[in-house]
Amino acid sequence: MISTEFLVLVLGCAVVTWIPRILPFTIADKLVFPEPVNRFLSFLPLCILTALLVQSLLNFRTGQWPTVKVSELVACLPALVVGYYTKDLMKIVIVGIAGIALLRLLLG
Repeated sequence: MISTEFLVLVLGCAVVTWIPRILPFTIADKLVFPEPVNRFLSFLPLCILTALLVQSLLNFRTGQWPTVKVSELVACLPALVVGYYTKDLMKIVIVGIAGIALLRLLLG
């Protein structure tokens, strides 16, 4: 059986995780921001996704310049083309996954 202490610990972790992730959205939803702030906030998703993309395409080692992961870069190119023309996240993800799977299958 699950002990009471364990259940309290899991619920406490859930609350601590929920507060910084969900609470700002509920508060910001009720606020009206000035236009410059809205324009700035509209770029955040693009910046975050770009940072994640660049991080996944480069190998970072301490004291060295970053090196490019060639197979990830090659798989990224068709996904970027699909994204440019369709603007559909599901199609981008499917093409990216299929591209990296095909490259790993072919290259071993």
